[in-house]
Amino acid sequence: MKAFLIALAAAAAFQPIPAAAAKQAADLLIRHAVVIDVEGARPIPDQAVAIKGDRIVAVGGDAAVAKAWTAPRRIEAKGRYLIPGLWDMHVHFGGGPALAEENKALLPLYVAYGVTTVRDASGDLPNEVLHWRREIADGTLFGPTLLSSGPKIEGIKPVWKGTLETGSEADVDAAVDKLAGLGVDFVKITDSTLKPDLFLYAVRRVRAAGLRASGHIPMALTVGQAVDAGISSIEHLSYAYKAGVKDEAAIAADVAAGRITRAEAQARLDAGFDEATAMAAYRTLRDRQVFVTPTLNIERTLAFLDSDDHSKDPFLAYVGPGLRKTYQWRIDRAAKATPEQIEARHREYRQTAAVLPMLAKAGVTIMAGTDAGFLNSFDYPALGLHQELALYVENGLTPAQALSAATRAGPAWFGKLDRYGSVEAGKQADLVLLDRNPLEDIHATRSVDTVVLRGIAHDRAALDRLLAEARAKVARWDAGAVQ
Repeated sequence: MKAFLIALAAAAAFQPIPAAAAKQAADLLIRHAVVIDVEGARPIPDQAVAIKGDRIVAVGGDAAVAKAWTAPRRIEAKGRYLIPGLWDMHVHFGGGPALAEENKALLPLYVAYGVTTVRDASGDLPNEVLHWRREIADGTLFGPTLLSSGPKIEGIKPVWKGTLETGSEADVDAAVDKLAGLGVDFVKITDSTLKPDLFLYAVRRVRAAGLRASGHIPMALTVGQAVDAGISSIEHLSYAYKAGVKDEAAIAADVAAGRITRAEAQARLDAGFDEATAMAAYRTLRDRQVFVTPTLNIERTLAFLDSDDHSKDPFLAYVGPGLRKTYQWRIDRAAKATPEQIEARHREYRQTAAVLPMLAKAGVTIMAGTDAGFLNSFDYPALGLHQELALYVENGLTPAQALSAATRAGPAWFGKLDRYGSVEAGKQADLVLLDRNPLEDIHATRSVDTVVLRGIAHDRAALDRLLAEARAKVARWDAGAVQ
């Protein structure tokens, strides 16, 4: 028996010791980051994030994730702050086919500034934008994820180009069918010549087609009528202001009947705001899940052109000469303003901006959007989103609320929060590593160290190269324009 036990012990001594569980393979590992939980408005220190392909596969304490995962590329965050990619929910590409390349050249700028998704709210290059959207999705064009409305729905002979003109319900039906066939991400409806009843019909028809509707609400309608028809987002804070005017319905009726001009209607709207009316309207927006895109940056820029002509803005070096030329019409119009008109611009901006915290208090989802693009003077692509967020905080939102507007609101509007909007396993690997904490100071969103776009990391040197290439391209265009 003793001999048997000795033999058994000897055999056991030669059994292989179980190896530690093999590490799982990722493509990228970010270590020692402070993950910003945007929904919870809290920093989570010493985290690691494993990325495989274009998805996050693990997030957790640094030691635990590093023990379980390995990757050929690692980023040592050194306590920097990791946020979801930024979304600009209102941009425009346009200026005509001759400026298509200048518009296309703006796409890398968004990435360089940490903007990983943009919502094109329709300009006059709808087909080109839809083509870029496909190329970006296919990986043959570098840029942020593009979500587009395609051509907007308008009336007959509208002010805006690149539209689907409609003068009847049959026209609207055909327009919506065409947009659905193009596979647009949502539908934009504007009102330069579109009849009010057709505006409401278009909104209802778009929603019946399973698409989201956004747009400019005709002055002959109330905001409530557009909400009842099913509009999904209100673009520009001035429309939210309009919903707070006590006699909005009477003003709309007078406009519809031709009893007052638009200017007279605007004067009554400016003077008629009522906080109780506004809060009731905003609670309805919340309950109906209608989001608001303020576009404060363009409103402030245009309101104060008298005190800042932007001629020395460094970002002009990234904007092509043709696009810069489209700025001139607003510049010329502002230059003709009387002192009284200038003061009115200032006052209207302050009045409009003051409703922003009221929307937040009512629980309305605020989506960050800039209105950046052609025609909108000095409202710059990419940079403009950071300026927009700073204005949100300046006008009463917390940094956490502003950050949520640029990271979670867009995905929520598109029904994509299961894929975007947080640093979590299973989510899209669109991330921005910042030097400073945006929950303490919203200006920290500008302190971009690294951008991860669809799982590919672009460090500060790579981002600087994108900017240098953009400046060089514009310089070549400028030289050609002079010759």
